[in-house]
Amino acid sequence: MSRGIGCRYGSHRVIEPKGILPQPATRLDNSMEIFDNEMLIDVATLNIDSASYTQIRKACDGDRARMEEMILGIVAERGKMQNPVTGSGGMLVGTVRDIGPAFPARKVAVGDRVATLVSLSLTPLCIDKIKKLDPASDQVDIEGQAILFESGIYAHIPVDIPEKLALAALDVAGAPAQVDRLVREGDTVCIIGGGGKSGVLCCYQAMKNVGPYGKVIVVEYSKDNAKRIEELGLATHVIIADATDAIDVYRKVIAITGERGCDVTINNVNVPNTEMTSILITKGQGLIYFFSMATSFTKAALGAEGVGKDIELIVGNGYAKGHSELTLDILRESKEIRALFEKVYV
Repeated sequence: MSRGIGCRYGSHRVIEPKGILPQPATRLDNSMEIFDNEMLIDVATLNIDSASYTQIRKACDGDRARMEEMILGIVAERGKMQNPVTGSGGMLVGTVRDIGPAFPARKVAVGDRVATLVSLSLTPLCIDKIKKLDPASDQVDIEGQAILFESGIYAHIPVDIPEKLALAALDVAGAPAQVDRLVREGDTVCIIGGGGKSGVLCCYQAMKNVGPYGKVIVVEYSKDNAKRIEELGLATHVIIADATDAIDVYRKVIAITGERGCDVTINNVNVPNTEMTSILITKGQGLIYFFSMATSFTKAALGAEGVGKDIELIVGNGYAKGHSELTLDILRESKEIRALFEKVYV
C-alpha cells in the first residue's frame, strides 16, 4: 500500500522537533517503507565526515568495538548518522533497491550503484550490521538501508574509478569545486590543512587556477603530510605549524606574502579553533572558504569584526554545480593523487 507523496525536502520524516527540515532535526523516521517520491538504497559503505570520525575515534580512544557501538547508538537514537557533537554526517554508496513512482525522472534504475551527494546528517538510515570498521579510515562497511528524498542529489559510480576510491573523493567534492570558483590567476592562496583528503584536491585545483604568477601556501600540522605536498608539487610554499596557534601561523604566512596577506584562504582542518588563524592571514576584502565542519561561524564572524577585518566569509556548502565531475576528473588527470588516495583513503 502506497504511503503517498511526502515533502520533497523530507520534512515528513521528521519526528522531533516538528516543523523543521531533516538536517537540524534530532530524530527522523527511518522506517524503510518508501513514500512515492523517495528512493531506497541498500547501503554498502558509509564515508563518515572527517570532523565527526575524528571526534568519535578520540571519544572511544581508537577502540574499534566502542566506535562501532557509538555509531550504532547515534543511528538508533537519531534515525540518521549525525554526530551530536559536530553536527555533521558524511555520505554513502550503495545499490538502488526501489524507486517511488513520483520520484523525479532521472537516469537511474533499480540495481544502479550510486553515491549520495547529500549529508548523512539528513538521510534516514537503518544499520543492520557493521561489517568492517578501521579506526584509521573513515569508510565504514555496513549492511543497511537509506532513503534519498526527492530533492536529494547523487552520482553514479563511474566505471573507470573503483567504488571506494570514488566515494573517498566524492565525500569532499564541494571543496575543490569551490576553489575553482573562488581562485583566480595570480592569486595568493593559503590552504590550511592542505595535506588531508579535501586539502590535496584543493591544492591541485588552486595550483591549476593561480597559474605561474600566483602562490599556493599550505599550512600543515603533520610533517609527513607536509612532505607529501612538497613531493607532489601541490604548493609553492609549505609551512609546518599548528593551525590553532593563530599568531605563529600569521607570522609565518606574512613572511611569505608581506603584510598584505592572502587573497583567498581555504580552511580544511578537522579540529576547532582555527577561525582566527584564517582571518589574520587574509587580506582586507579578501575571502575565506570554511570547508571544515569543525568551524564555529560565530567565532569566525565575531572574530573578524574584533580585529577590524572586512572579509567575505563563505560557509562550506558541500554542493556546487558540477562538483562530482570536477573532482573525479582530478583523479583522472593526476596519477599521483589517484595513487595517494588508493593508498591512504581506500
